[in-house]
Amino acid sequence: MKNRPLACPLAAATALALAGCGMLPGGDGGTKTVNIWLMRDSVSEDFLTRFTEAYEQEHDGVELQVTVQEWTGIGKKVTEAIQGSGGPDVIEVGNTQVAQYADTDKLYDLTLESVRDLGSEDWLPGLAEPGSIGGSQYGIPWYAANRIVIYNKDLFADAGIDKPPATRAEWLTDTEKLNTSGSQGIYLAGQDWYTLAGFIWDEGGELATGQGGVWTGALDSAAAQRGMAFYKSLQSLGSGPKDADEQNPPQADVFAKGDVAQLIAAPSAVAAILKASPALKDKLGYFPIPGAKADQPCAVFTGGSDLIIPENAPQRGAALDVVKALAGEKWQTELARTMGYVPNKKALASVVAGEEAIAVMAKGAARGRATPNSPQWADVEADNPIKPYMTAVLQGEDPVKAAREASAAITDTLAE
Repeated sequence: MKNRPLACPLAAATALALAGCGMLPGGDGGTKTVNIWLMRDSVSEDFLTRFTEAYEQEHDGVELQVTVQEWTGIGKKVTEAIQGSGGPDVIEVGNTQVAQYADTDKLYDLTLESVRDLGSEDWLPGLAEPGSIGGSQYGIPWYAANRIVIYNKDLFADAGIDKPPATRAEWLTDTEKLNTSGSQGIYLAGQDWYTLAGFIWDEGGELATGQGGVWTGALDSAAAQRGMAFYKSLQSLGSGPKDADEQNPPQADVFAKGDVAQLIAAPSAVAAILKASPALKDKLGYFPIPGAKADQPCAVFTGGSDLIIPENAPQRGAALDVVKALAGEKWQTELARTMGYVPNKKALASVVAGEEAIAVMAKGAARGRATPNSPQWADVEADNPIKPYMTAVLQGEDPVKAAREASAAITDTLAE
């Protein structure tokens, strides 16, 4: 997830409700007010209302004050809040942002609670790993989302394919059959580096490796090269641009035209597809991105959010209880079903079994990964050398030379 100025609190017709950008009263009669920062669109008003009402009924003398923040500029705002005094008690952050905040030494160490109260052994790795810095758990996994394959059932049937592929080799074979003069086997933009990351991880490679706090770009490793080679083969079986990412043009709009057999995207893309082409409503199917082996899907980048508690939290004890509730089974189930997310534990995948696309996403999430856990990784993404590297390879340049140049750029940025 990306970085997100102080917004008005989310309006809700409950005891939580606030007028404009005013503040809930706190402290009267010993009442504790827990100040929570959540990100725009992470939860619905309905979910927040239900959680707030239930929590306040179960915790006498506690009021929850929720402020909704925008992703734009949130990094600076959170850093200032955790380094000041009397900041928020609980903050939602993107799972890949935890390292940059932990680097300030201003986050509360939640390792004990993770093991004792929250069942950390079953957390999704793509949420848990980036929340763990130097052996301490600072981010508590909240929710996840990752990419799956969305396909056109009619085009699969026309090609004589009656079931989704189980391995990457089968996937390539099927996609070749689907890539006819009348349709694209797959629409895959040339700079979809999150998808590439999954192929690299599946081969045993890394985007960058770290040891003793020193990070080195690793796109030139043999494993990473194999991942890029597979990406090139797959990308060639469609008309995706080699020099643009999945937003240019929006890939859901391309798929909605009806002549693309497959798309790699999060299930949230389905709404955009159906908005552009309602006729596809009953023609969409889903499967996890296939891995090298039939018994496990491909590794995937996991986006999502973790919950952190600043060292300066005025209501730290109460904040811990709120985090435990939000990360616990009851409200994880409610959140997943309400918002279409993957719950934070593998064992909770069954709670979304009734939603096909979300259930498929949950299967992939079990092999989820996050970007390198460096405080400077956001700087890499800001001027991302992986994208031009991918374009260079797809356009026929020497893949090893291009990878070495991109790796050197990553190394330099992570050393700043």
